[in-house]
Amino acid sequence: MTPAPTWTRQALPAMLDDLRTLVELESPSNDKQLLDGALDAIFRWAVDRAGEPDEFTRHDGGQYGDVLELTYQGTAPGFVLLVGHYDTVWPVGTLADWPWQITDGVISAPGVFDMKTGLVQAVWAVRGLRELGLPHPTVRLLFNGDEEIGSPASRARIEAASAGALASLVFEGAIDGAVKTSRKGVGIFQLSVTGIEAHAGLDPTAGASAIHAMADLITQIAALGAPALGTTVNVGLVSGGTGTNVTAGQATCGIDVRVSDPAEMARVDAALTSLRAPDPRVSVALSGEWNRPPMTPNPASQDLYARTYKVAIEHGWDLREAGVGGASDANFISALGRPVLDGLGPVGAGSHSRGEHTIVEYIPERTALTIGLIAGFAS
Repeated sequence: MTPAPTWTRQALPAMLDDLRTLVELESPSNDKQLLDGALDAIFRWAVDRAGEPDEFTRHDGGQYGDVLELTYQGTAPGFVLLVGHYDTVWPVGTLADWPWQITDGVISAPGVFDMKTGLVQAVWAVRGLRELGLPHPTVRLLFNGDEEIGSPASRARIEAASAGALASLVFEGAIDGAVKTSRKGVGIFQLSVTGIEAHAGLDPTAGASAIHAMADLITQIAALGAPALGTTVNVGLVSGGTGTNVTAGQATCGIDVRVSDPAEMARVDAALTSLRAPDPRVSVALSGEWNRPPMTPNPASQDLYARTYKVAIEHGWDLREAGVGGASDANFISALGRPVLDGLGPVGAGSHSRGEHTIVEYIPERTALTIGLIAGFAS
């Protein structure tokens, strides 16, 4: 057992100050200028808290947020990767009518749960290892700014950084306090339907309605869900037509697919690509892709959870595991068969909603758990 819990409880006021600073750095995924400014500040803060890194690299994200990697040399063989994202789903200006607030030990603010508390916990875990003088492997921090939109610029960086790691720890929020050992894979697709426009009253048989065809196709798409296999399908966006008196020439829909079983990806792919409209005059075009593969427990990750559970029990904490429908950057690492554990960030709830919050009392506990887990690799 390490002295980390006492140390992190004493550090809590400073951690909360840091968290407020990060939350008030608005960093929506689609605002490159704000993302760049936020990462500049995060780099200065991380160095101030954890010390000068032995190595650091800032990878250009192009139109997306850059990727920051910081390496702190350890005293034991191997390395552990800590992963977090600094982008949020919240548009600039959200703080104006939803400012930082702590009420009865609960912090409410945009991005506080998803996932700026996780960034604070990761950096303070590194500080704790160094300040407490605990033997530990090398620690690498990787912070990316495009997770909320599928990590298009950072996926390759994450996959490369996790190669050879003793463990990759992802600091997304917990689910009811449980760490996440499985996540669904996600596919985002768009279906475009092209019909023939005509006057709905003067020449109703001349047209071929894209909207009518789309209605039939949506029924087929929804039927692809297989809840018993963990597959869900949702058509969440629909648009089309130009007027109520016009046979619609165009219609589109957006499709969200979640799968637990990797084999389901091929089945859904085949079904979507074979979609045809009932009217042969109407054409159908599919676009989109699988954004993340499923995160399914592999032996290395199962061993990592067991190791983490042991650390928690030694300190008198219960640590459950859970599977969730959402995806994260842990999916990429898991798909490569590497040891990864997600949900090591804050305890709270409300991602992507105005109910987003973090519970203060668990911040020291989760940070101490990370310290103990990393230090355990030295023995």
